[in-house]
Amino acid sequence: MNILKFTNVSMNYHTKRQETQALDNLSFHVERGEFCAMIGPSGCGKSTILSLAAGLLAPTAGKIERDGTSVGYMLQRDELFPWRTIEKNILLPLEIKKKNDKVARARALYLAEKYGLKDFLKSYPDQLSGGMRQRAALIRTLALSPDLLLLDEPFSALDYQTRLAVCDDVYRIIKSEEKTALLITHDIGEAISVADRIFVLSARPAHLKAEHKVGFESTTPPLKRRECEGFSKWFEILWKELNA
Repeated sequence: MNILKFTNVSMNYHTKRQETQALDNLSFHVERGEFCAMIGPSGCGKSTILSLAAGLLAPTAGKIERDGTSVGYMLQRDELFPWRTIEKNILLPLEIKKKNDKVARARALYLAEKYGLKDFLKSYPDQLSGGMRQRAALIRTLALSPDLLLLDEPFSALDYQTRLAVCDDVYRIIKSEEKTALLITHDIGEAISVADRIFVLSARPAHLKAEHKVGFESTTPPLKRRECEGFSKWFEILWKELNA
């Protein structure tokens, strides 16, 4: 069952001086329970796609179907407020949406404790490592129980070693909570390590060049996938498609 579907979507940006086409007749879908990744050249419109998927922008042409799906958006940086404790940062979406009742708070804090933040709830963001901050940002995103998670290069601000560990961490949490996710990234290896399906975009204006089902078991964590036979083959295929 599709949780997100783009059909012949185009997107143009207008200024006083010019019009820029970001997307051209783009079609793809994400099925419930999938972890999909989208890769493409820098500046091809990947972030625009997430903004459209979240309903923050309306397409110039085409159709986007979410079927009443609630959406959680995880940004490149954790964007935790430094003056709020980790607990208060996690509960912030409930306050904004006026859903800060006892049951909702208990569920959000249960997730924080379940995924290793129990001892850090009274700490402030600058007292945590980059990886722990990203974990807190993900729990904050999950606080409203979204159906679909949109991940905008959420590991790009981390050093390489931390990035690998946090990717493993985020993947485990998303799969454990049985969420659907769409990740955009410029990192081919990252896409292969997490995705059930990978969408390859062209240069701007972006259209779908290729779609691949990578075939790794969903129970295999990202770090282990990098050791699997076939990882390097997929890397070569995707590299050639991106640079064709």
